[in-house]
Amino acid sequence: MSRGWRFAFSARWLGYLAVAIVFAVVCGFLSNWQVSRLHEKEQVQALVDDNWSASPVPLEQAAPDPAALDPSLEYHPVSMSGTYLTDEQVLVRNRPRSGQPGFEVITPLKLDSGGIFMVDRGWVPTGNDQDAPDAVPAPPSGDVTVIARIKPGEPQLPGRSAGEGQIATIYLPDLASRVNGDAYTGAYGLLMSESPSPAQDRPLPAFPPEINEGMHLSYAIQWVLFALLAFGFLFYAVRQEYRLHNAEDPREKERSAKRELKRKQKRSDADIEDEILDSVS
Repeated sequence: MSRGWRFAFSARWLGYLAVAIVFAVVCGFLSNWQVSRLHEKEQVQALVDDNWSASPVPLEQAAPDPAALDPSLEYHPVSMSGTYLTDEQVLVRNRPRSGQPGFEVITPLKLDSGGIFMVDRGWVPTGNDQDAPDAVPAPPSGDVTVIARIKPGEPQLPGRSAGEGQIATIYLPDLASRVNGDAYTGAYGLLMSESPSPAQDRPLPAFPPEINEGMHLSYAIQWVLFALLAFGFLFYAVRQEYRLHNAEDPREKERSAKRELKRKQKRSDADIEDEILDSVS
């Protein structure tokens, strides 16, 4: 006698359905979070693309507050004039470039306006015989006009030490404390050009940043598939229990016979040979 689908409305199966729904909602939130992360990275890349090739503006216009920087102006070129404080120059250690260890060269620029702006003049490789560059190209002496791409400083790294004349991170308040004067603590600059040009080749300029979009889109799709699989598994489990509850129903017996026939028809020659060998052994 057929018992139908009444069992599926029991507290047990309604509980399973609730679990599947909760799981699907969680998967939906996680999928949406991955999409949001992807959009954030796309926006950052668009910002870099727009600002990297923009026309320079005066430093005072881009950063009117020496202690802060508008995030939308990161990597925007700025122009300034002043004199390099070569004696206050420091090296930022542990800065690999194309797989080679090296340093960033930070030289404070005493602005005509009176403030001090930190300029990252570029990258130099680690020396052959010591944990320091073999040579650091000197900046131009006297008055110089600088164009640099502006960007915020790096966070402080507690417990990270560096040798004399070196720093572990471009933490601008620390750099400001090393110079005599009011220094910018909200931004520093990646050097683009100097006028007049230095007597020596300058350190290697920074590469344009490439934002890795990662696997966020793939993960977002996977979370959606997990939610669908949860309902697919629930349907399969309900269907299997339906067959058990209605095994004596004539219609279910007929469907079961058809499934068995299809299963036998799909057997390979190897399966048939195995059955014959088993029967005669």
